[in-house]
Amino acid sequence: MTARFPRHVRVRARAEFDRAFQQGRRTASPLFSLHFVAGPPPARLGLAVSRKVDPHAVGRNRIKRVLRDVFRQLRPQLPDGDYVVVARKAAAQSQNAALREGLLSLLQRAGALPQAGADGTIPPAAPAAPPSHPASDDRPDGSSLPA
Repeated sequence: MTARFPRHVRVRARAEFDRAFQQGRRTASPLFSLHFVAGPPPARLGLAVSRKVDPHAVGRNRIKRVLRDVFRQLRPQLPDGDYVVVARKAAAQSQNAALREGLLSLLQRAGALPQAGADGTIPPAAPAAPPSHPASDDRPDGSSLPA
């Protein structure tokens, strides 16, 4: 069974959308524009997919379904506030996997998610080998000092 997307995690009112558009930080990609405004818990999602993006309702609904699914999975990791995603015309021709990757990269660019590879995947530097000095009691001619 698919997890639900309850009303309290949706941006629904026009005033909430307007607040995100006017006060939020904007980050854009060829597929989407993201407006984020920090606020009280929980992290909430608002979607704007117009008929200019896709004239067919089935196409607009597919875009929204994919974005809601990605947001539902990432919501525990996201900072609290309102996330309003505005789809662009290129989203209509994109496959579902490209839509997912597009939203993930946009959230990373906005600073809501850690950057890919920031989880310590680079191996630590090898410790330096101790310098090899001749023993202090050895002489250059090979004889040693008496003990």
